[in-house]
Amino acid sequence: MRILQSVFTVCFLFLFLVAARAEGLPPQVVDALSRAEIPPFAVGAYVQEIGGPVMAEMNQDIPLAPASTMKLVTTSAALELLGPTYTWKTRAYVDGIQQGDVLRGNLVIKGSGDPAFMVEHLWQLLRRIRARGIREIKGDLVLDRSVFEQAVFDPAGFDGDPAKPYNVGADALLLNYKVLGFRFLPDAAEGRVTVATDPPLAGYPILAPSMTNDECGDWRGRLQPVIDASGARFGGSYSALCGERTLYLHPYQISQTQYFAMVFRQIWKELGGCLKGEVVDGIVPPDARMVAEWESAPLPQVIRDINKFSNNVMARQLLLTIGAEALQLPATPDRGAAIVHMWLANKKGIDTSRLVMDNGVGLSRVERIPALTMARLLANVYRSPLMPEFLSSMPLIGLDGTMRQRLRNQPVTGRGHIKTGMLNDARAIAGYVLAASGKSYVVVCMINHANASRSQEALDVLLQWIFEKG
Repeated sequence: MRILQSVFTVCFLFLFLVAARAEGLPPQVVDALSRAEIPPFAVGAYVQEIGGPVMAEMNQDIPLAPASTMKLVTTSAALELLGPTYTWKTRAYVDGIQQGDVLRGNLVIKGSGDPAFMVEHLWQLLRRIRARGIREIKGDLVLDRSVFEQAVFDPAGFDGDPAKPYNVGADALLLNYKVLGFRFLPDAAEGRVTVATDPPLAGYPILAPSMTNDECGDWRGRLQPVIDASGARFGGSYSALCGERTLYLHPYQISQTQYFAMVFRQIWKELGGCLKGEVVDGIVPPDARMVAEWESAPLPQVIRDINKFSNNVMARQLLLTIGAEALQLPATPDRGAAIVHMWLANKKGIDTSRLVMDNGVGLSRVERIPALTMARLLANVYRSPLMPEFLSSMPLIGLDGTMRQRLRNQPVTGRGHIKTGMLNDARAIAGYVLAASGKSYVVVCMINHANASRSQEALDVLLQWIFEKG
């Protein structure tokens, strides 16, 4: 049996080497892939000098799961369709009469899909409302989310782990990525643990875990959290040896409205305000008047956060914004994807027949794109006036973002802008390399296979080869 297995392995590696080299991958990359036992049919790759000849290619026309490199499609489309000066505006309106410091009516806050509307931004918006002299709100706080179509979103639908922050659904009035940070503060003298939330929530009780002196180890697994609208309960334990640590969770059992309400009430109270009514969903009435506005950072700064750190929640928001602005209708992922398809086909002349967009993020089981399609898009962007903004949004090899721990202190360090992608059965890189010769290259490589997690060596070798031989 062992002899048969050895013969099979040798045959597999021989066929891999013959097939891969026949299609033009460099030998050192082929060797790394064969060691990882990744067959040729699982690899899609395309390397080309900008405006010049193809350097390497393999299965370049086969649509594969791109993982987070799909964000390059969404962000490049956004740069051109929305423009590099595009910003999101979160506005506050009053629907009623102000008498002294009392608003006899409702305060309405309308979101525009800002991907990075944080607690400090809400604080500034509310501070501007207080500067208008409003202290007490007799009516309700109305949240207008109408820019995005309201739809049922299953946070467990992708990987069965709804508490992961990357599984937060899109929201036109998304606040703080709808994430809660629980900071654990052990007090050895008192023999107890204090838990603080970030952001602080009004009227939100927390039952802290018991304190132990065990090894820190798997401290997250021992907490046993239950997070819902009635409070947070940690039925497990926390070791004093862990010191101060923070656990970030998506409170998926708390609705977007409930989350916003608790943060609003806390900040409004700290500013000396008072809300008598409830927090409800609705729309801005026609006769309401605007009293304050928060304007986001411009789009290039937003896509930098998306691509450098592969922020899934922000990328979801961006695809919906594309759809909302283009169609002037409540946005859906399908509408946003349709606009991107039309932009690629009609404006860029790029074949999209094999492009499948789901959420524009890559956190999907259905999204697909051929390596050649991705490469043509990247080459097109490189020749556009928006190239500097786009390149600067991508991780630098060995220096920052998702590439900061890869190829450090190597000749290729800092010589390429590369977006990475990672799913259980998929690994990908896409971007640009400035070779030692001074020539610039587009590189795309996607691997879809059960052994994809073993492919990092091959992907890194490919980047080094482009730098040395290009």
